[in-house]
Amino acid sequence: MADQTRDAPKTPWWKRFGAGFVTGAADDDPSGVATYSQVGAKFGYAMLWVILITTPLMIAIQMVSARIGRVCGAGLADALIANFPKPAVWTLIVLLVVANTINIGADLAAMGAAAKLLIGGPSLLYVLIFAAGSTALQVYLSFERYSPILKLIALSLFAYVATAFTVHVPWGTALRYFIIPHVQWNTEYLTGVVAVLGTTISPYLFCWQAAEEVAELRANNERKLQHDTGCKADAELRRIALDTTVGMLFSNIVAFFMIVTAAAVLHAHGKTDIQSASEAAEALRPIAGRFAFTLFSLGIVSTGLLAVPVVAGASAFAVAGAARKPYGLARKPRQAKLFYGVLVGSMALGTALTFSPIDPIKALYWSAVVNGVCAVPLMAAIMVVVRRKKTMGEHVVRGWLLFWGWLATAVMGVAAVVMFATLGKQ
Repeated sequence: MADQTRDAPKTPWWKRFGAGFVTGAADDDPSGVATYSQVGAKFGYAMLWVILITTPLMIAIQMVSARIGRVCGAGLADALIANFPKPAVWTLIVLLVVANTINIGADLAAMGAAAKLLIGGPSLLYVLIFAAGSTALQVYLSFERYSPILKLIALSLFAYVATAFTVHVPWGTALRYFIIPHVQWNTEYLTGVVAVLGTTISPYLFCWQAAEEVAELRANNERKLQHDTGCKADAELRRIALDTTVGMLFSNIVAFFMIVTAAAVLHAHGKTDIQSASEAAEALRPIAGRFAFTLFSLGIVSTGLLAVPVVAGASAFAVAGAARKPYGLARKPRQAKLFYGVLVGSMALGTALTFSPIDPIKALYWSAVVNGVCAVPLMAAIMVVVRRKKTMGEHVVRGWLLFWGWLATAVMGVAAVVMFATLGKQ
């Protein structure tokens, strides 16, 4: 106890925010920027209430995922493969990797397009630079050095908050729509709700946060909490709760301001058909001015620099964990060959997609479909695992966290049904 008390003041407050904070920030990737801009441009402020609803759901499912990593000392795939039939788990993982790879390609394309808007030149060249730089950082930089970089990049998301204050926003109207749902019972609006849900609650986030809890545990030479019921265990669970809550609040606040900006600038001026993040940035320039355009475009690049490694890393963690092979950014490539092979392979395939004739908008659409297929069973499996004492020891999930976790699963289930019901109408 004396050692713990003496060490506590040495930990800077910002270091207490780790996996949860980075995961929340990574949720606002360029694909997310596109989705939030689209619904803001098309429906104005009428979609803001969805952000309010998704916040506690997102906190719950991410907190549950983080607990698995910290309590078991293993990632989600490890826990799932130990509790469910291998064919079922591998099916989910393959779907996850496919969706993630498409997402990487779409994010890189958006980053390249945003860089072209800002400084000119060929967007595909910027795609190669971003992809190579991101891959090199993950492969050659240690976790201890790489983690603070992710936290720093996460702060760049405040660019979207700043953008909202460079334009005229009727805040009374925006807050009213945020608090009171204004539902439109038509296919387009319901599809928009599903898109926001799918963007906000994504399978790659579950895998990443759980795996990062494992990485932080190993980096600090700490033991797993599976059979630990002391003060240290309670303190760790409180840290996870705080870290995750702050991270998801941060993510949803940024999403709120993205929708507000698109509603105030684009929807208010009749620009309702936005197909990509870069198109949203370009549309801002003649209406909101150069400064707002620059902030928004820089945000696309910085969010991509944060999100792309997270998406690729999530695939690598899932595959290596299910295969029971070594994994983690703290390991050298020769120590975790499968992990780094999947990571580099995902980045390479995602980059290749940007050079293919595949329409990135359609690719993102099908990525959303694949995510819809695997998100619900994955969430349900997670909620089953955290109730099993053989896996969680004395830290089985109970109470409000159990309720909100299952509610998040149910809401995503309804969203998946709506998505498939509207597939033929797209």
